[in-house]
Amino acid sequence: MADIAQLSTTDTGFQQRLEQLLAWESVSDGGVNQTVNDIIVDIRSRGDDALLEYTSRFDGWDARGAADLEIPAARLAQAWSCIPEDQRQALAHAAERVRIYHEKQKTESWSYTEEDGTLLGQQVTAIERVGLYVPGGKAAYPSSVLMNALPAKVAGVQELIMVVPTPGGELNELVLAAAHLCGVDRVFAVGGAQAVAALAYGTESIPPVDKVVGPGNIYVATAKRAVFGQVGIDMVAGPSEILVICDGKTNPDWVAMDLFSQAEHDEDAQSILLCPDKVFVAQVKANIDRLLPTMEREPIIATALKDRGALIHCRDLDEACEVSNFIAPEHLELSVDNPQALAPKIRHAGAIFMGRYTSEPLGDYCAGPNHVLPTSRTARFSSPLGVYDFQKRSSLIMVSETGSDTLGKTASVLARGEGLTAHARSAEYRFKDK
Repeated sequence: MADIAQLSTTDTGFQQRLEQLLAWESVSDGGVNQTVNDIIVDIRSRGDDALLEYTSRFDGWDARGAADLEIPAARLAQAWSCIPEDQRQALAHAAERVRIYHEKQKTESWSYTEEDGTLLGQQVTAIERVGLYVPGGKAAYPSSVLMNALPAKVAGVQELIMVVPTPGGELNELVLAAAHLCGVDRVFAVGGAQAVAALAYGTESIPPVDKVVGPGNIYVATAKRAVFGQVGIDMVAGPSEILVICDGKTNPDWVAMDLFSQAEHDEDAQSILLCPDKVFVAQVKANIDRLLPTMEREPIIATALKDRGALIHCRDLDEACEVSNFIAPEHLELSVDNPQALAPKIRHAGAIFMGRYTSEPLGDYCAGPNHVLPTSRTARFSSPLGVYDFQKRSSLIMVSETGSDTLGKTASVLARGEGLTAHARSAEYRFKDK
């Protein structure tokens, strides 16, 4: 029988219990921080030599030299041609949908001219070189390649450098095929904090990038946090999460499996159900008990449900939305009759899956929107990865002679009010009547 918390919003101390359930310390402990900092220092000082040593130590294979760390483009093409036809078709179908969706996110430059001839605007340019980290330890994720590489390419990134750990020197054909399909420019068989450091600072073989994106374990996440400022990063992601709001009319097997779909990621993943129907909540619990022994990753799911999962009975769907807004989940399923009426009540969520037939895994792989989403309640202030994460905006200001006089007087008054005389005089020098 599965062990999972069963709560009600009417319970005494419910809010405190919910906060305890959601608590996740994304900051690494001192030992992890020290290890990562040592690796970064070593990569910065010894470059490829350090990278080769860490690859041998952590991935368990010895490259003959730094050149062996790069996977040639021909090898990526070979992987694409050799994977089974159904996998090739699935990757192509998913990639096309992801590309089409992200094309709609492109932001164009704009400007306007005022009556006196002053031009103001915004120039949008792509980041020049981006590093993509793709996990390759416990599992391989070709979907991560699609979701990170395609928005970058749509944005116009000139060079995309991918790193992927290869434990035991084993290459994952699907990951390589996805890299070929997405037009990744260079791929290196390195992982961990050492790969992040190499991307941020560069080595003799790996060029330094301007931004690092992609998921990874606690060492990768800690390294991304440590190099932020030297390079940009997408986010520091925590464990995967799903919250299902259900009105009690969905097949309870579906809901149980939806909760499993995130719990199987790892033991720290979080799966929560919010429902106003007590009978349905009990049905979902019974179905969890029945289905759990049939799952290949049963131990992982069971641990995740026990440690961080919950079945929550609430008063009504409005209250469910309020609780959901506090949780700010990564994935939110609205498994109700009229999800479009409920969606406007949701203020904080990474992605909203609307309707009984919209399972979360569709978003993971092929619906089109990005599956790189804010976790650990950060959906309160952040958004899914998108084309906008690979574009920069520069302000455009071209002041006419008349505008220089008008704006200069305003700037002069404000600058002198701040005690910045050089600022004021810089503007005043351009006055028509000095």
